[in-house]
Amino acid sequence: MSAARHTVQVMQAIQATFDDLGTPLADVTFVVVDLETTGGTPAQCGITEIGAVKVRAGEVLGEFQTLVNPAEPIPAFISVLTGITDAMVRDAPRIESALPAFLEFAAGSVLVAHNAGFDIGFLKAAAARVGASWPGFPVLDTLHLARQLVVRDESPNHRLSSLAQVFGSSTTPDHRALHDARATVDVLHGLIERVGNLGVHTLEELRSYSSRVTPSQRRKRFLADPLPSAPGVYLFKDGSDRVLYVGTSRDIRTRVRTYFTASEQRSRMAEMVRLAHVVHPIVCQTSLEAQVRELRLIDEHKPRFNRRSKHGRTGVWVRLTQERFPRLSIVKKVSDDGAHHIGPFRSRATAQAAIDAVHEVVPLRQCTGRVTGRGTACALADMGRCGAPCTGAQSEGDYAAVVEDCRAIFSGDARPTAGLLHARLEELASQERFEDASRVRDRFLQLVRGAARAQRLAPLLRTSEIVAARRSDLGGWELVSIRHGRLAGTVVSPRGADPMPYVHAMQATAEVVPPPRPGHPAALTEETEILLRWLESPGVRIVELDGTWTCPVGGAGLIRSRLEPAVASAQEVVGFDNDVPAGRGATRKPVGGLTRTGNGLRRAV
Repeated sequence: MSAARHTVQVMQAIQATFDDLGTPLADVTFVVVDLETTGGTPAQCGITEIGAVKVRAGEVLGEFQTLVNPAEPIPAFISVLTGITDAMVRDAPRIESALPAFLEFAAGSVLVAHNAGFDIGFLKAAAARVGASWPGFPVLDTLHLARQLVVRDESPNHRLSSLAQVFGSSTTPDHRALHDARATVDVLHGLIERVGNLGVHTLEELRSYSSRVTPSQRRKRFLADPLPSAPGVYLFKDGSDRVLYVGTSRDIRTRVRTYFTASEQRSRMAEMVRLAHVVHPIVCQTSLEAQVRELRLIDEHKPRFNRRSKHGRTGVWVRLTQERFPRLSIVKKVSDDGAHHIGPFRSRATAQAAIDAVHEVVPLRQCTGRVTGRGTACALADMGRCGAPCTGAQSEGDYAAVVEDCRAIFSGDARPTAGLLHARLEELASQERFEDASRVRDRFLQLVRGAARAQRLAPLLRTSEIVAARRSDLGGWELVSIRHGRLAGTVVSPRGADPMPYVHAMQATAEVVPPPRPGHPAALTEETEILLRWLESPGVRIVELDGTWTCPVGGAGLIRSRLEPAVASAQEVVGFDNDVPAGRGATRKPVGGLTRTGNGLRRAV
């Protein structure tokens, strides 16, 4: 794509339309409606009267009023409240005739009601009852607005009668539909005047108005005006050009606008918007590119309002040490000494859970001192959980066989170790030690997750280049170049065009990524995981592969795919909370009976 053409497309995306700017309140036609009914349940009660007033720019354009025969007796207390009796509605039209007339009167308008859920609920139920389609009117609730704008010092409550007095309505509400609708019109105009003083001038702003959004926050909505309606990344920056927050969206302008309305629920975002002076957009060709750019920008700028920036590089690995008698340890980075590693793990707790799982089925030493063969045996040796090489009781050759069992979990066939786990769980279950069995199972799941992650990422990190393609929503192809686990380039070919020239152009201009050294990956692990998930998603095709991309047939990924569904099924039976990693100090509370717990655990393996 030429630079000129790309510039034109971006300018077209940035150019605003009247729809983007919102609908001025002066141009909106409101139909304020009120109903009288035989009760409070739309499914069981009927409408006895419909009253409505059509207004625009403060001017009354028309009124609608009709009694309705509900085809059922009106309860006495309702007649006392509204003054509507059975005799008054005997000759009135049924709802089959009254509703279409009202819908014609209200066509193309915004419906307004006080406690709109009640009135609109009855109208929708009536439409369903008579087989009429509901037009899907935009709805505005004056009760909701009043709760945001009228304080208790002005009115003891937000009933229509009280608000009519606050705003000096010329009509007194008396539970007759047209009178109440006229009073609601005056309340609506009074509320609109108040929000106008707070900077609310469009229908979209009025419908999303909330007192939780401060006036200063709402006034900054102009920051979204020049942004493109295109997929990509956006950066909120303060007056010193420091990045406050990084986000991504399929439509940058629409997403940024939500930060200035009630749809934004996160309290810390109000402080972020208060500090923001500009929003910088980065248009991306694909959602994958946007995800990767967002991740890199967060890692680069460490924005104070991005939670992820606080945990960007905190992963840890489990390492099988390069010693005469290897052991397991937790490290913060992969070392360049040929040792086996699995991970990364999200926390030290999950890494420790994986180590504990290995120790449960493989008798590796757990001591950290230097093995001389002249030491003293520990309690683990007495329990048969360690061969005690520290005392000379276990030779280096015998210990090497134990290490091979552990190394298989890291990079080879994990099925024998899974068999050992199965036997261990059966042993614990037979002893009715169900909580211990659950703890062992959860630890093993953390182990195979870490091992599977390492086995899946390693081939991608070693591969010089993978070119992959997926159909885009517009009919062309999303083309991606991945080099050593890093996104090197991406482009979208148009619908109907031969994608191969675009592939070659992308390869020629893609980022040069040298082979990574241990401990110095070409990309953040999270970026490589994002790319791997994309490659494994439905519809992705491999176009070119420079290298090999394989995983062990009986590796940890296979065990994980079998264990995770079984664990989920067992949790439904057992009632364990598995969100907390099962490490040292973790506790679990079973809610089921012991027998069901045992059965669930046996099924889990």
